[in-house]
Amino acid sequence: MEIKIQSFFNIKKTFSIFFCFLFFLTSNQKIANAEFSALVPCKESSAFQKRLKTSVKKLENRLKLYTPESKESIFLVKEIEATKARFLRYGDSNLLCGKEGLPRIIASGQWDHANEFIIPGILFLYITGWIGWVGRKYLRYASGTENSFENEIIINVPIALSIMNSGFLWPVEAWKEFTSGDLLASDEDVTVSPR
Repeated sequence: MEIKIQSFFNIKKTFSIFFCFLFFLTSNQKIANAEFSALVPCKESSAFQKRLKTSVKKLENRLKLYTPESKESIFLVKEIEATKARFLRYGDSNLLCGKEGLPRIIASGQWDHANEFIIPGILFLYITGWIGWVGRKYLRYASGTENSFENEIIINVPIALSIMNSGFLWPVEAWKEFTSGDLLASDEDVTVSPR
């Protein structure tokens, strides 16, 4: 009887997740129509070009203080090239700049600005999820050893590195554990304070 009740609740949980996802996809969402009239493409911004000239000029003024063959001079020449390349990359990537010539990140969800916020945001979530997943996996390993408290404080580096290297597919592993019921703790394992 208990197995039937658990399977009923698992099916109920799966259907509720499915319907929430379906509702999210089919809900009547209005697309944000933000106007960026105060912003201009960085390539066309005079303030952006002025910032480039100012940055390069400061580096060139420092360059005059050193002999051409010195380490400092070589470093500054590379720094000038990197600065020019950075400004060129900003100009070529269709970023929009404000009055002061600084590039703006448009986080409105529009696909033509996806490279500014959505893609880095997904990458951030993936990396933080990976860190959390391998940390969880290491703690689960440490709790099963003889000196579990010591293994949590003094990290076993070879084991931690092997867990870190195996954690890149954490979304797949998390889904497997979620569907098998191993991801979440059962209600009996959760301590609840008396009310």
